[in-house]
Amino acid sequence: MPRIRTTKTASGATAVQIVSYDKGKTVVHHHVGSTRNEKALRRLYEQAEVYLATHAQQARLFTWPLSPIPERVQYLRVTHTFARDVLLACFRFCGFETLKEPILIDLALMRLLEPASKRRTLELAKRYFGITHVYRTVERALRRFVKKKEDIERIAFSFAKKTLNEPFALVLYDVTTLYFESFRADDLRRQGFSKDNKHVQPQIVIGLLVTVSGFPVAWDVFKGNTFEGHTMLPILAHFAKVNNVSLPVIVADSAMLSKTNLADLRKESVSYIVGARLANTSPSFIKNVSHALNRIDEKTVRLLYRGEIVVCAFSEKRYRKGKREMEKQVEKARALVARNESGRRAKFVKKSGDGIVAFDDTLRGKAELLLGIKGYVTNIPEEKLSNTEVIAFYHNLWRVEESFRMSKHDLSARPIFHRVDEAIRAHVLICFVALMVGKYLELSTGLSIRRIRDLLWNVTEAHIQDTVTGEVFILRSPLDEVIHSPLGAVMEKIGFTY
Repeated sequence: MPRIRTTKTASGATAVQIVSYDKGKTVVHHHVGSTRNEKALRRLYEQAEVYLATHAQQARLFTWPLSPIPERVQYLRVTHTFARDVLLACFRFCGFETLKEPILIDLALMRLLEPASKRRTLELAKRYFGITHVYRTVERALRRFVKKKEDIERIAFSFAKKTLNEPFALVLYDVTTLYFESFRADDLRRQGFSKDNKHVQPQIVIGLLVTVSGFPVAWDVFKGNTFEGHTMLPILAHFAKVNNVSLPVIVADSAMLSKTNLADLRKESVSYIVGARLANTSPSFIKNVSHALNRIDEKTVRLLYRGEIVVCAFSEKRYRKGKREMEKQVEKARALVARNESGRRAKFVKKSGDGIVAFDDTLRGKAELLLGIKGYVTNIPEEKLSNTEVIAFYHNLWRVEESFRMSKHDLSARPIFHRVDEAIRAHVLICFVALMVGKYLELSTGLSIRRIRDLLWNVTEAHIQDTVTGEVFILRSPLDEVIHSPLGAVMEKIGFTY
């Protein structure tokens, strides 16, 4: 028959459980909770009594005296302090306690749970956790946060190296843009090439450096009209200086590819792997690549083009997909030519100076040769990095894109409700801190940040008051779902007791 037992946990807390014994073995039916507080322990024991009374298969000889009686009970509110306590433990585990910035931690923590404007965030923190921050104090704190950027990057680097065992021989880089709900530009917020297709609205450019597992370690904010290729070297140099390390191999997409950019990287002795724009190379080079690969699946070749090493690979799967897309484009182009229309951004259609529309056979032949082929530019010799390794390293770039998606969607990095330069930079800093903790939780649990959020948010505390004595009882909902999920193992690892 099930009964209540108390037992010591590895962390030294006292756990209250519902157990039974079967053939000399202890079977745990329900874990009520654990604590180091004597008063809280009594409450856990009372909850265990209620659980036994509710789930008993036969009537008990002695009934448990339910208290307080319904006439004296007043329901006050529900809170989510469990979610906050777990995340606070995670922030401490990541090293943010050394910053001594509770406002920054609370703002970043709320971005993981319910992203909102700063004013709305303070309202939610008070409602959910009973924590009060004055808005004017937060406004002043934003200016202070900007000065913490290097400290946060050092924390990120140290955590990634020591806890996540990241080798840092290789880092991944990409940029994104965040636009503003405004049409007025200033020194930082400017119109430029928009990844959100908001070309008439001012924006900022954000560069992000992550490890091969996708953990963020450095970032910076640039003017909205900054060319992507000009952002990479400053962030790399700053990363090396702040953490006192040599520059690692950098992997980036083809947007970073320009003669000036690559020359600057070589000048600083930076090893790189970037996506190649094969369509912009000469017809003779394309023919050489196509002939060397001969449409053999997974075959690679390494060639020189204008002083750059270009690694190319053929994929049968990529070929079939590209062929289907090209056939659609050819069909559309021929239909436009038949109507003597150039169309809008139509491929394989050319228009002469006298207005005659014709099918571009040269471009089609070029595109046909490149079907199934992907190129990569590098300055790393083959004896140090094989073609297969170059391609494998480049394919890790999706991890940067995943981090950007997480920051834009799960953490709602925009809309940005700030206009002042320092406040904008502080907002991005808060999002970076939240991204660090969120990414660690994703990597260590294998769960999405949305699933983690749901697990934590499902645990609530009901505050019930005895109207005669004024005593407030706090009843927490069951923790079984959290404990038996991958998040439960992480909670134990970061030293969280419940």
